[in-house]
Parts: sequence; C-alpha cells; structure tokens
Amino acid sequence: MEFIYTDGSNPDFIELCRGLDDFLNDVSGGEEKRSKYIQYNMLKDINDAIVVYHKNLPIGCASFKKYDSLTAEVKRVFIKEEFRGRGISKFLMAELEKHAKIKGYKYLILETGEPLVNAMALYRSIGYEITPNYGKYADMPESICMKKGL
Repeated sequence: MEFIYTDGSNPDFIELCRGLDDFLNDVSGGEEKRSKYIQYNMLKDINDAIVVYHKNLPIGCASFKKYDSLTAEVKRVFIKEEFRGRGISKFLMAELEKHAKIKGYKYLILETGEPLVNAMALYRSIGYEITPNYGKYADMPESICMKKGL
C-alpha cells in the first residue's frame, strides 16, 4: 500500500468520492434522501486528502478540512468494497490523524449516521467518541457526530 498526500482536485480522489457517493446513495435510499448533506462535501474545500493505492490502483481515500483553529473535520472516508475488511481503513485514519497533528490540530471531528454501521465501528475502535452534533449538523437528529483528541 502507498499513501499519497494531495487535495480535493486530485483525479483519483475525485473518482473515489464518486464511489463514496454511490455507496451512500445505496445505503440511504437515494441521493434525494441525503441531498441536504451534499453541500457539506464539496471537494473544492478540501486542502488535505490522502489517497491509498494498491499496485498503483486507487482503492481508498480520506480527508480533513479546518473547522476552527484547534479542530479539523474528517471528510470523505472511503475504501472500495473489494478491499474492505483488511484493516486498510485503520491505517488510512492513522495517516490522516498524523497529518492533522502535523498541521497543528488538537482534535478531529466527524459526522456519520446509524446506517453506516461499519464506519461507526471503525471510528469507535480507534478512539472516536460520540459528541453533541456540531455546526451544520446541530439540527439534524439523524446525524451522529464524533470527536477524538490527537
């Protein structure tokens, strides 16, 4: 596996995010059911992203963006289906956390939801804890927000 640090304009990152959107549409019952979230996942706002490669093929991604001076928000975490269950997401999140710490952040926050059982299990297993919904998710009871100190 190889981890490449990039940003939201990287073509492989963009393609992986399309795969993530397709997956989220399947899980949630279609794009219209998650339409209010789309505005919060614009790739132009992503300056820090990681793409995971296996034999030169992009297989996963994760990113973060500034939330405030101490906190970054985790965005667009995805592993292609055929590569899931191998622990890659834990390595990816460790790289993302290391990169956020180097950038000076003290905390990472993220938003997820109950249908994303595997994602929630991953986040819990690496130390994220449920926190009150923040910012744009404060009035979205179907959202579950999590936080981790770095």
